[in-house]
Amino acid sequence: MDFKDMELPGGNRNFIGYGRSVPKVKWPDGAKVVINLVLNYEEGSEFSLPSGDNRQEGFTEYDYPAMDPRYRDLAAESVYEYGSRAGVWRLARLFDRYGIKITVSACAVALKRNPEVASWIVEAGHETMAHGWRWSELWLMSREEEKEEIRRAVADIEQMTGQRPVGWNSRYGPSVHTRELLVEDGGFVYDSDAYNDDLPYFVDVNGKQQLILPYTKTYNDTRFIIAQGFSQPDDFVNTCMAGLDLLYEEGETHPKMMSIGLHARIMGQPARAAALRDFMEHALNKPGVIFMRRIDIANWWLEHHKEFTSE
Repeated sequence: MDFKDMELPGGNRNFIGYGRSVPKVKWPDGAKVVINLVLNYEEGSEFSLPSGDNRQEGFTEYDYPAMDPRYRDLAAESVYEYGSRAGVWRLARLFDRYGIKITVSACAVALKRNPEVASWIVEAGHETMAHGWRWSELWLMSREEEKEEIRRAVADIEQMTGQRPVGWNSRYGPSVHTRELLVEDGGFVYDSDAYNDDLPYFVDVNGKQQLILPYTKTYNDTRFIIAQGFSQPDDFVNTCMAGLDLLYEEGETHPKMMSIGLHARIMGQPARAAALRDFMEHALNKPGVIFMRRIDIANWWLEHHKEFTSE
């Protein structure tokens, strides 16, 4: 007797993917591994009492459950301010030093609170991927509320950067409506609301093909602030290096993609930024490893995926 999931909003689960027939991808310059650095810029868009919310953001350097939500958590607020005041600029200097173009997954309100960050993104040639109007939990919204969240995010990011975002990444994960709304919008080239593969792939959304660029919770600096995560900078370096080195071996025959998630308030701390520096130097010293923005990966895949053979 076959086991079948119930038909629920949000699409069917897929446990097979490419299976044994992994595409033999041909990346630019014959690269074995393409790395995309994603800087999540959320500072100022998180939940807080000054923003009119009835709760405070709990995702900070450490959990302090005794904090009464009726009162402002000035400590948590200042952690987020660090990312905007200092962390983002430390990381910006690193990317500039090594000439690496990244994707900035930005909440519109965060950019509006610090317009210089929006200016830096444009001047440095980075990509802005929409991360919501605020750092919102989309699954708590109605379909119409989420549609308005997406609309406002697109409009304000375009206003701040002069460029419409064509990629989307939800906080933690999407709602059951998110992907349909992105396709209905018609202006998104890809979304990154999945963690289920090492390569881009297409899904059918109401008869339209949507390109998915999977993201990561593994190579992600949030593991510095969650239980049983990274306890010291070397943990991040070793994890990312080990992942890259194995993908590099596989890339001899089947080139891959690697995403790395960063946050201004987390990786922007000096010790952690040093770890990121060490990893970038390791990657740059490996022939056949290149860094690309997410939109460049998406466009390459759209233009060339029919040329990729599989075995």
